[in-house]
Amino acid sequence: MSADPSRRDLLAASAAAAFLAGLGVSVREAQAIPLKFGQAKPFSYAALVARAREMATKPYQMPYKPAPDIVDQIDYTAHGKIKFKTDFALHGDNPGVYPVTFFPLGKYFPKGIKMYSVDGDKAREVLYEPEYFDMPDDSPAQRLPEDSGFAGFQVKEAKSRPDWRQKDWVAFLGASYFRAIGSLGEYGLSSRGVAVNTAGPKPEEFPDFIEFYLAPATAEHQPMVVHALLDGPSITGAYRFTIRRTEGVVMDVEKSLFMRKDVEKLGISPMTSMYWFSEYDKGYELEWRRAAHDSDGLALWTGAGERIWRPLVNPPQPHTSAFVDDNPRGFGLMQRQRDPAAYLDRYLNYERRPSLWIEPIGGWGPGSVQLVELPTDHEDFDNMVCFWVPREPVKAGQSFEYRYRLHWGADEPYPATNLARPLFTRIGRGGFPYTRANPPEIRRFSIEFGGGPLDQFPKDQKPVAVITPSRGEISSVFLETTTWSKNWRLQFDIRAEGPEPVDLRAYLKQGETALTETWLFQLHPQQLPKP
Repeated sequence: MSADPSRRDLLAASAAAAFLAGLGVSVREAQAIPLKFGQAKPFSYAALVARAREMATKPYQMPYKPAPDIVDQIDYTAHGKIKFKTDFALHGDNPGVYPVTFFPLGKYFPKGIKMYSVDGDKAREVLYEPEYFDMPDDSPAQRLPEDSGFAGFQVKEAKSRPDWRQKDWVAFLGASYFRAIGSLGEYGLSSRGVAVNTAGPKPEEFPDFIEFYLAPATAEHQPMVVHALLDGPSITGAYRFTIRRTEGVVMDVEKSLFMRKDVEKLGISPMTSMYWFSEYDKGYELEWRRAAHDSDGLALWTGAGERIWRPLVNPPQPHTSAFVDDNPRGFGLMQRQRDPAAYLDRYLNYERRPSLWIEPIGGWGPGSVQLVELPTDHEDFDNMVCFWVPREPVKAGQSFEYRYRLHWGADEPYPATNLARPLFTRIGRGGFPYTRANPPEIRRFSIEFGGGPLDQFPKDQKPVAVITPSRGEISSVFLETTTWSKNWRLQFDIRAEGPEPVDLRAYLKQGETALTETWLFQLHPQQLPKP
């Protein structure tokens, strides 16, 4: 096996984690059975930060990979047959709090992670035992060594719920990946501790959480605190997650990062999602369903107060978009389309996938929100990555502190009630008359704006459309109301010759007042079918 995982391997692992997060337990009715623990040792977040700082001054050491030949046999199917017995759940003997269960090692999660239970200022390691898991007699996991450790953990619903054994709401699994359910009860996109050289000129690194320290909630609806130690070839870090089970999930994140090496691109608060296709970028030849995605757009609330909506695209080749900003107020990958009829999929529940909003706490300074879009031909692999990149170069010996809040929910936590939203984006053949003789470079866009001030917009007035392309020629601009709603539909043609992407920008205004969010779109001419 290669020492360094490929992005495709980790994306496969991320997709597997979405499935395994809900299936990694064995349901029994007995009372909680004590886990086996190591000796208690002092613990504090300050001490964890000091450890990360010291580690950054020393050469990187690969995380422990027990019995690689055995672990490699625990593939996706074999891993799914191994269930943690909820009788052994950490904190399972404390009514009202959230029990924790653990994931076993496997082909896509081969690194042994140390888990600690925190009680006040003391921590005890949870010792691995095969008896914690139900597994087939012929499972390769039966041959794992005693010091294997765990691949990750998940947090169950409160024990006051009769279904707590079957339901979990947070999972940490694979590298520094973690995910949570939203207010609609489904997993979807993931977050990461940090991103290093994603879509940059240098090879991407995937630092690992190598230790977790788990402190229970004091009561139901109170926060659970998770500390984590991160290590990678170019970076170390200490993390404190304060996790609240609300209507969805809210996480306060505090982290200290220490650089071993120069890093070309440091991604803060990265998120990873899947976008395959939707109404505006598919033909009937691709799929019978109308859409397949965990997220359909990037929402931005800039430091200057502008609200931006950028629909995602599945590009013909990898592409990175940078949205320069100073002290952003928030950003995130959203799933705004909540109509099941938009997907026609009764099993995958795309309409219930969570949105993830990043709320910076404290000034982040100048930098950019970067969106990396990778081509995909299937829904099994995450191909969208988004993160904040500081403007200044990142050098060895530097340290950084960041605080932010992650909102896993159905929508943004602070939507702009004074602005309408771009509700639908549609693309078709442009030019007139509509014949095959028209140049294939002409495309027609139809953007439907609705909500906010447009719901009460005077019938005897008309908004003004502002359209700005990065290149090309705009024509045939037409703005009208729809007969079936209070929405306004903006149509225009764009002609841009050549294969280079075209960045489009549009919004509606009245006088000098914006009535809508700013709609952005990246058109890849060679991706669209010719008329």
